[in-house]
Amino acid sequence: MTTSWTTAVRATGTALVIALALAGCGLGEPDEPVSTPTTTVDAPVRGDREGPPDPDVPLVWPLTGVETKKIARRPAVSVKVENSVEARPQRGLLEADLVWEEVVEGGITRFVATYHSKIPDVVEPVRSIRPMDPAIVAPLDGILAFSGGQGPFIAATEREGTQTVIMDDGAAGFTRDPGRRAPHNVIGSVPAFLAQADGRRTSPPPAQFEYARSVGEGSASQTGKPAQEVDVRLSPAQRSVWSWDPKRKVYLRSEGSAASVAADGRRHSARNVLVLSTFVFDTKWRDASGAPVPEHRLAGSSGAGTLASMGHSVAVRWSKKDHRAPIVLKLPGGKEARLDPGNTWIELVPERSGSWSPR
Repeated sequence: MTTSWTTAVRATGTALVIALALAGCGLGEPDEPVSTPTTTVDAPVRGDREGPPDPDVPLVWPLTGVETKKIARRPAVSVKVENSVEARPQRGLLEADLVWEEVVEGGITRFVATYHSKIPDVVEPVRSIRPMDPAIVAPLDGILAFSGGQGPFIAATEREGTQTVIMDDGAAGFTRDPGRRAPHNVIGSVPAFLAQADGRRTSPPPAQFEYARSVGEGSASQTGKPAQEVDVRLSPAQRSVWSWDPKRKVYLRSEGSAASVAADGRRHSARNVLVLSTFVFDTKWRDASGAPVPEHRLAGSSGAGTLASMGHSVAVRWSKKDHRAPIVLKLPGGKEARLDPGNTWIELVPERSGSWSPR
C-alpha cells in the first residue's frame, strides 16, 4: 500500500463527552465532527510510517479522503440496515462514509453502513447479522451494531476483533418505531453505540481505500471511460441503478426504476460506486423460513470489478488477503486504484447470477 495519501493518528487532547447531533448530508467538506469521544489527530493511519505528517499532505477523513482541519478520534461504527420493500425509506444512510450492499436470503439485499466522519442521530431499520459481515467490518477494528442473528455469525465477528452491540442482548441504543411494522421498525442510535465503545477500538479507523487528493483526480476520473449510468443486477429481486448527476458530481441511486430516497425525501447518492464480483454460496445455516443463508466469499479471495466516479468508470481487480485486511484495488496496469474524495457505496455482485453494466 502507498502511504502518501494517509491521514494521522496522534492524540492531542482529552476525550469529549458524547452528544446527540445530526451531522450534515453534503458530499463535500463535512461539518465539524460531532462531539463523541474524540481528540484531534495528525499522524498516519494507513501504512507503516511513523512520526509527524508530511506538511504537503493534507489531513483527511480516513474513510472518505475528504480534507478536514481535524479528525475525530472515535472508532468506526457499522450498522446492519434492511433494504426490503417494507424497510424503505430508510434513515441514516446519507451520513455513512461507506455503504456495502450484499445479497441475502430470497435475493433481497441488506446494507452495512459505516459511520465516522458524520454521526447521524438514528439509523432505521436495523436488522440482523449475516455471514459475510465479519470480513466487511474486521479491517475497521470498530463496532458492529445489529438487532440479532445466528450464533456462529456473531461469534465469527467477535473472533475477528470487532465489538458487537446487539439489541437481542439488551444493549442500549435500540428503540421501536411505532409507525412501522415489526421487524422492520428497529431504530438504532449511533451516538449510543459509540458510547459503548470498549476502549480497545482503533480510533480513528484505518483507511479502507486509497484516495486522490482532490475530486476529479481519482483513477476513474482520470483514466476511465464515460459512464452516465451503472446498472447493477444483484438478483432477480434487486436491481440497483446509479445515474450520474453532473451538477452535484455524484451518482444518484435508484431501486430499479424508482428513486432511492431517505425518509426525509433526500436522494441516496455516492461520490464513488465500487462494484465487486464475488463468489456466493449457500451456507449450512437457514433462516426462520427454512431458506439457506448465502455468503459472499471475501476473505482470501479476489475478482473483477468496476470503479465509477465523476461520470467515468474503470475496470479494477480486487483482492482481500484475510478477514482483517482491507480490500486492495488494482488497475489493469497493476497500479493501485484511487477513489475520489467522498462517500462510497460498494456493490457485492454474485459472479454466477449477477451482472453490472456501466454505460
